[in-house]
Amino acid sequence: MLSEIPKGFGKVKEESHQKADSELLRIGIIAELDAINLYEQLASLAKDETVKKIFLDIAKEEKTHVGEFLALLLKHDEEQVKELEEGKKEVEELS
Repeated sequence: MLSEIPKGFGKVKEESHQKADSELLRIGIIAELDAINLYEQLASLAKDETVKKIFLDIAKEEKTHVGEFLALLLKHDEEQVKELEEGKKEVEELS
């Protein structure tokens, strides 16, 4: 994994478990995005078409995992829902 889980993360106060869950979900998303990038890069280097196909298939599965983590994150973090909508609006205005 290219990213690191912050040191001392396990020492979360009892009252901030929802925040901790949101942070854990973001760590999961980061890990899956790292994996997608890795598998797609490996696929681009593969000479054998079967090897390439397998790497791309696994990358696709990782994209599903991103969706699962994101769906859970959006249930845990109302601010994230709002900010995703804001980002979407900004993109629509610029395109």
